[in-house]
Amino acid sequence: SKFLKGMRAVGPTGGDTGRKYTRHRPRECRGRHRPDKTSASGVLDRAPPDLPREPAMTSIPSRADDLVTIEIAKEALNFSAGHFTMFSATEREDLHGHNWRVACEITAPVGDDGLCFDYNIIKRRLKAIIDTLDEKVLLPGASAWLRIERGGEWLIAHFDQERIPFLPRDVLVLEIRNASVEELAGWFVERLLADPEISDQDVRAIRIGVSSGTNQWGWRQWRAA
Repeated sequence: SKFLKGMRAVGPTGGDTGRKYTRHRPRECRGRHRPDKTSASGVLDRAPPDLPREPAMTSIPSRADDLVTIEIAKEALNFSAGHFTMFSATEREDLHGHNWRVACEITAPVGDDGLCFDYNIIKRRLKAIIDTLDEKVLLPGASAWLRIERGGEWLIAHFDQERIPFLPRDVLVLEIRNASVEELAGWFVERLLADPEISDQDVRAIRIGVSSGTNQWGWRQWRAA
């Protein structure tokens, strides 16, 4: 240290030994820490390190496996409708309404142009179906617990001992077993499959979700055999 520099060593009797303290200077580092040698041209005389290589590209899948799933979930795919869910032959919800939402996933091959088929066909068809449900009361026409009576100026829904009258213009009777998200999702799938414009496309799978509220979805799926 600076404090020791120039100080003299003292012997056991207090006399001067004649030696001076000096700072210890470590040897040059050896082995792997030696500085790199350079050639006469000033270039480092060592092999350059291995550079990272890009991973090899995997082969493009064959057309038979080159499928894509397109998700269609637009703000326009919603409707307001009333319903009640039945839990048994004697128990049901009160009549109430929801702002329902619909989402769709379509699986089909990717063409040589890198595109799926024109799925605007699906959007248009879904919107047309949704428009028929908007501002209606949805009743299940295939339920074992509900009987629909048509005639006169009223449409009567019979449930257990109840007689529930509706104006026909306000009601839409669907071929479903219950007015639930599960049944409505399947009903949408059937409507899409029945459309000739859609059936003409090379569609491999259709998945429909129907929501009656936040984080409350029912999904149904069809796959080509």
